[in-house]
Amino acid sequence: MSGMLKNALGWIDDRFPLSKVWNEHLAEYYAPKNFNWMYYFGSLAILVLVNQIITGIFLTIHYKPDAKLAFDSVEYIMRDVEWGWLIRYMHSTGASAFFIVVYLHMFRGLIYGSFKKPRELVWTFGMIIYVALMAEAFMGYLLPWGQMSYWGAQVIVSLFGAIPYVGEDLALWLRGDYVISDATLNRFFAFHVIAIPLVLVILVFMHIVALHAVGSNNPEGIEIKKHKDEKGIPLDGIPFHPYYSVKDLVGVGVFLFIFALIIFYMPEMGGYFLEHANFIPADPLKTPEHIAPVWYFTPFYAVLRAVPDKFLGVVAMAGAIIVLFLLPWLDRGKNKSIRYRGPVFKAAIIAFVISFIGLGYFGMQPVTSVGTWFSRFFSLVYFAFFLLMPFYSTIGEDKYVPERVEEDK
Repeated sequence: MSGMLKNALGWIDDRFPLSKVWNEHLAEYYAPKNFNWMYYFGSLAILVLVNQIITGIFLTIHYKPDAKLAFDSVEYIMRDVEWGWLIRYMHSTGASAFFIVVYLHMFRGLIYGSFKKPRELVWTFGMIIYVALMAEAFMGYLLPWGQMSYWGAQVIVSLFGAIPYVGEDLALWLRGDYVISDATLNRFFAFHVIAIPLVLVILVFMHIVALHAVGSNNPEGIEIKKHKDEKGIPLDGIPFHPYYSVKDLVGVGVFLFIFALIIFYMPEMGGYFLEHANFIPADPLKTPEHIAPVWYFTPFYAVLRAVPDKFLGVVAMAGAIIVLFLLPWLDRGKNKSIRYRGPVFKAAIIAFVISFIGLGYFGMQPVTSVGTWFSRFFSLVYFAFFLLMPFYSTIGEDKYVPERVEEDK
């Protein structure tokens, strides 16, 4: 059997670089030996992406992208299809899990400087993935054709109409009609199940290739490629497989345990993962009392609501995403990791996290004067974190960064 397997692999290698890909990206890819638990989230993001694709395929078997049948088809999946409720909850919970994992993945990159030279392109690809993920989630949000799906899409699509000159035509193209209708549902279904997943898979591939070309960052922010042995192997690195592939299984196990608890005991998560209004069929004649997007969009929605003018609000919301792309060029600090950054930068990170969580909270609440002023304050802190970074990132004395990864870290 061993000989037959080797012959089969040899036959494949002669026609497809299977062993070369395996060695370059797993067996002979040397990663820093000091990864901590925050490095689980990259592999978990791939796991959730696979979950979303597989469960999405099963859901499309029974789902009907028709304004008259969509809501009932979801109810049919939940009530009559064998294990349909589990597939649906795996998909809906997976959407929120995807953003939780991605946000933590981005936060880890932020505090450890994984966006700094030579990984600017890795960060840029990651941010494009984030935008594509937002588009994917938004398109899928309409498909259940519940009250919040319908009216949430109505609000978000109308924002494109605020863009000068092309806004109305763009909103009309997105809807496929003058209002959210069956044409909109069909368009969003096509984008959600075919176009954007294909883009996401390609972007993830490019993200990983770019990462492996420059090497992974680590909690120390030390470039392990600077110190190699006579064979060219990094002295502070270990092969990704089997060491980190096995270690990632621990993270996968913990994640799946929490994921299963949510699916079986609280899939709606009190209305945060699946809103109560979305269990009511879409009614164009009845507006919900409070319209708000899903929790993972609410920080940017709060920025939008904090600005009185509609067009300027759209600009601010778009700017809140665009500044994330500029991060590699805004940070002028010499050190990568927060472990060796000055107190000013650490304080800025804390202020940024508080502002982002605060925006997320107030974006979920009904509009009040107090909430609006808090949203404006947190929006200012959010933008100040990025726009003032070229100045405060150079303030203060950074700590000495060791040349090699220290064993006790």
